[in-house]
Amino acid sequence: MEPHSTDKAPDGGWGWIIVLVSFMAQLLAYGQTQAVGVLYPEWLTVFQEGKGVTAWVGSLVSGIGLVASPVFSACVMNFGARPVTIFSGVMVSGGLMLSAFTPNVPFLIFSYGTVVGLGCGLVHAATVTMTCQYFDKKRGLALGIVTTGTNVGGFLYATAQVELMELYGLEWCLLIVGALALHLIACAGPMRPLHVPGYFLKQKAALQRAQEQLPALPEKPPVTVDPINDTGSDEKCLTASSPKFHSKVETAHNEKLFIGYNLLKVIKDAQQAYSKYINATSRFLQDRVFVSLCLSLFLFSLGASPPVLFMEDVAQSKGLIEDISAIPLVSIVSITTGLGKLVLGVVADVRWISVMYLYLFTLVGAGVTLLVIPTCGSYISLQIISVVLGFFSGNWGITPYITAKIAGLEALSQAYGILMFFGGLGTLLGAPVVGWFFDWTQSYDFAFFFSGGCVLLGGFGLFLSLLPCWGKCKAEELESDSECATRCQKIASVV
Repeated sequence: MEPHSTDKAPDGGWGWIIVLVSFMAQLLAYGQTQAVGVLYPEWLTVFQEGKGVTAWVGSLVSGIGLVASPVFSACVMNFGARPVTIFSGVMVSGGLMLSAFTPNVPFLIFSYGTVVGLGCGLVHAATVTMTCQYFDKKRGLALGIVTTGTNVGGFLYATAQVELMELYGLEWCLLIVGALALHLIACAGPMRPLHVPGYFLKQKAALQRAQEQLPALPEKPPVTVDPINDTGSDEKCLTASSPKFHSKVETAHNEKLFIGYNLLKVIKDAQQAYSKYINATSRFLQDRVFVSLCLSLFLFSLGASPPVLFMEDVAQSKGLIEDISAIPLVSIVSITTGLGKLVLGVVADVRWISVMYLYLFTLVGAGVTLLVIPTCGSYISLQIISVVLGFFSGNWGITPYITAKIAGLEALSQAYGILMFFGGLGTLLGAPVVGWFFDWTQSYDFAFFFSGGCVLLGGFGLFLSLLPCWGKCKAEELESDSECATRCQKIASVV
């Protein structure tokens, strides 16, 4: 299938196939990472490490892919979503199968946390970029459906991994899940890009330049063979004074010059691309709303990501349940997060609703819910809290929509990569911080008070950046500058 060369998003047609395969890709890649809370108590039992150290496995697998989002976005833009998704399938599957033979937690941090996490980050970058290319007016709904695959996968994988561990043990559970992850390669097939990836355009342009600049080789003069003096070898006839010898020396010299010129051209193009990326990044970081959004996402990820990993352990540490239930709390959080993504994605497409204030509402709701967790005294109350927290955590589905509104569609990939870097950094630190709080106080209460406070602080900062007084102050500043310039012109005219 050849890529289409159109600047307008189709908003349908083949785009719905992209939504379907992206949904399945996120289900296969992120399903097992969303259900890592089911594996966490088992790892604590097997390796006998502290909660803070073991929590690095879950935080890395969820956060490292987001931290590397700027790099992954550049990979998608240069190589295309299809090869990136194929490579990610190999990484996710290989990391899961390697984790089945891990001897200790440090190796598990590498195999499960790092390798699987980077593979999932590649899948996320590829699926979100492809969906945004194919949809404009229905982008909120399309992104909601795609990102829901993460949570449907978490719901299915949590229950499946519990059954697999009971039947076959932890090692075979990871091997089976790793084999399922190989289906990511099949999901890459229908990912037909709307535009030719940048890498292929560069290769085509370089080939054309090479053909234009390559010096024409001199024609070989006709060779007359003397049957008497012919030795059967032309190499013995080459001397420093022969024209053929000079021709070969000149050709070799021209080829060396051409290779050096191309090398300098590549270095110059790389420097220009790097400086362009730095300039665009600095422009984004000068935007008040975008910076506030990055900080709020960092604080939200720092506070709201640990419940996915620790919710089961919270119930067991409080004595509310002895073993993992048939429908784990992780499954409840995952499926309600998917529902939240769908609902918030549909609401985001409503014209009279501000997407930024909708996101702000979810931050406040999630922060208050986290503060309530330490007061839960029954397993049913924890289930209700999981439903509410999962729904508000569905705001991840509208972050690409918000980024497109702020940065525009052309700069979406780069701006979204920067935003996901902050989100991944918070996810990376959230679970170990909560684990260390438990190791220090032997209770999760203070940890969740800290988490709720972080989320509310991020919401308050975003609210301040959205106040209309900033626009008024900017208008007054521009007006004062124009008045000052007018006065200076009057003084100059008088003088």
